[in-house]
Amino acid sequence: MWDHVQWTEEDKENARQRIEENSCTQIPLKEQGKFDTDACQYWDKFYGRHQDKFFKDRNWLFLEFPELLPPGAKSEVTNRCQSDQQAVLTTGSSTETNKHHRSPDTADLQESCQKAVPEKDDAATQTATFPGQHASFRILEVGCGVGNSVFPIINTIKEKDAFLYCCDFSPRAIQLVKDHPDYDDSVCHAFVHDVCEENTSMPFPPRSLDVILTVFVLSSIHPNRIQGVVNRLSTYLKHGGIFLFRDHGRYDFSQVRFKKGRCLSENFYTRGDGTCVYFFTKEEVHDLFSNAGLEEVQNLEDRRLQVNRREKVAMHRVWMQSKYRKLYPPSFVRTFSKLSD
Repeated sequence: MWDHVQWTEEDKENARQRIEENSCTQIPLKEQGKFDTDACQYWDKFYGRHQDKFFKDRNWLFLEFPELLPPGAKSEVTNRCQSDQQAVLTTGSSTETNKHHRSPDTADLQESCQKAVPEKDDAATQTATFPGQHASFRILEVGCGVGNSVFPIINTIKEKDAFLYCCDFSPRAIQLVKDHPDYDDSVCHAFVHDVCEENTSMPFPPRSLDVILTVFVLSSIHPNRIQGVVNRLSTYLKHGGIFLFRDHGRYDFSQVRFKKGRCLSENFYTRGDGTCVYFFTKEEVHDLFSNAGLEEVQNLEDRRLQVNRREKVAMHRVWMQSKYRKLYPPSFVRTFSKLSD
């Protein structure tokens, strides 16, 4: 696999033409509804068929998203990841972890506000108890599947005053997570939840999460629903908390190779098993999170070239990787300014 591949104009035009061809015939509107309303059933069948054998554990997570690590654990795990960096890169992670677009002022503001004027944690003021209430660092993974991100995280945050929530709308997937030998309810709470449902609540209060993680999840949701999902999830972030996103990018090989008759709408397709996928651009990702009131920290397009030597096929892969932070309210900014004077 080759990283940071620069596409030629010919590459772009070939991809554009093939996508134009495979999307010219769309599934009739009267047949499209089931792919949205029955999405849970399609994914439940997927996990019933493949169990936990389809995806590999995402051990590259901490290299790409060190924000998942609680305070005090970053140097230990980062050193371990860097020592094994070459092996990680060959399995498909991006090397652009340092290309953050976060301004120094924003970083200083977050650190100083946390030290000088800690935000009142809504979770600490709740009268009702909830899982992970006493942890000082809380993570939510949305669309956790069978735990390919969950267990690398669990095995890293143990004994670090951190807690992981993970949800999926597939009951079968959540049961597989709970049945895993590494599942530990002292540091993790797995639960069934459909983030597209507007009136369902989470097992924790608003403004109680430090990190939200979505890896190849938002693309499986109907494009008309994605903004609402991000808006609702963002209400659970603390001020200064971060939303981590990795997903399919426009013109990825997996989009180009779709056959005619699988397209639901522009850049949105259904696979043979009924599961769906959307392909994002950088501009769409930026608008998605900015419209939810979050500030861009990182928003990159990760382009790779994979070669199947046996089949003699070159595959141009495109993934989006982004980080967006929840801003502090003006009152915190004013306090920080006074303390800095």
